[in-house]
Amino acid sequence: MDHTTDAIIEVSARDLREAFVTAADATIETTLNRSSVSETGHMEFTAEGENLYHLLFSWLEEIIFVLITKGFAIKRVGDLELHLRGDAEGHNRIQARAYGEPLDLSRHGFKVEIKAPTFHDMRIVESNDNGVQMRFLLDL
Repeated sequence: MDHTTDAIIEVSARDLREAFVTAADATIETTLNRSSVSETGHMEFTAEGENLYHLLFSWLEEIIFVLITKGFAIKRVGDLELHLRGDAEGHNRIQARAYGEPLDLSRHGFKVEIKAPTFHDMRIVESNDNGVQMRFLLDL
């Protein structure tokens, strides 16, 4: 959804794992044209959070970090492992692998730089009937 200097993303998924993958896809697509990215390499990364909201925030930060700071154009996110309250300190964690190649601004159709995800208007709703609904805002 368009919103002046922000991108509001809404995700519908069958479960939390699919919701986090779809949130990553939407974030990547906001930044670049994934159809021009080849899968010549990969990068592993982890996100952690004390609850689902902090986990989503951290997840989005990691996607942006890989894209912008590390300069790695992501074609897809795979091998995602979701651990809810899974570590010794009781944190939620996602481990995943980004498949893609070094970012080439001229070839990958770089659209916009995402400054950061925000907690503003963030929602995560899980239900037996409708799966998972997420909503988050990216500051552009």
